[in-house]
Amino acid sequence: MRGPTDWPGLIARFRRHLRHERHLAANTESAYRRDLEAFAEAKPALPLEVRTEDVADWVQSLSRQGLAARTQARKLVSVRAFFRWMQKTGRREDDPAADVDVPKLGRPLPKTLADGAVARLLDVARTSARDTAWLGLMYGAGLRVSELAGLTVDRLHLDEGFLRVKGKGNKERVVPIAPQVSSMVQSYMDVERPLALRGQLNDALFPGRSGTGTVTRQAIFLRLKKLARAADVDPSISPHVLRHAFATELVRGGADLRSVQSMLGHADLKTTEIYTHLDQRHLAETHRRAHPRA
Repeated sequence: MRGPTDWPGLIARFRRHLRHERHLAANTESAYRRDLEAFAEAKPALPLEVRTEDVADWVQSLSRQGLAARTQARKLVSVRAFFRWMQKTGRREDDPAADVDVPKLGRPLPKTLADGAVARLLDVARTSARDTAWLGLMYGAGLRVSELAGLTVDRLHLDEGFLRVKGKGNKERVVPIAPQVSSMVQSYMDVERPLALRGQLNDALFPGRSGTGTVTRQAIFLRLKKLARAADVDPSISPHVLRHAFATELVRGGADLRSVQSMLGHADLKTTEIYTHLDQRHLAETHRRAHPRA
């Protein structure tokens, strides 16, 4: 196939392909162009002369530059798309980027709360025994919002200090709760829950508005947002962040991962291991703030 064989000419042809055949957005097309121009500048070989080793060496150089794995992967995707296009259009017989491994992205660290945020939330919520109870359970037992909404009275063992939680796949687990959390829940059950039931027979710990059914996940989410604004807590907070905070505090306190896995209801220990990375990040930040030579 006749046409340009240099980088500028081929990149221009490739961009027309992205724009007219793949209908990519202008910003995405520009990102491909920048990545390819960076590759071309790093590798003096013409597009027809690039080998697999050249692409692999370039990816390693990105790592040495300190670029994040996600950025490395995005750049490699651009180069792969370019050489795949060259092969499909007959400009090359092979694809030198096909066998180059994408950098491992790893698992993103879950978001957690700033120090003192839970205390401020509970302080704002103290005028409502219901708010105090569900906040205490989410943070004190690491419940998923669906687990909290579906919690029934018969699963509470407040005197013994534990809950029986039905999690994903209807798997049941036992989660211990601290005496202060039991006290929060008991106070709510003694006063506000009977009023919330409105004379209805309902075993839901947190009934819906009419006293029937259960509170919705959306209602919990919206109420948490309102409390966060009043407590001057990050407004992007979600119920799941409270669960992350629960797990992070357990790991910081020295809990073994198997126990944390059991309390969270994780099927795979690898899911729980992310909290060890959170703890390491916390230690590094503490060192940075406190060490005189930091």
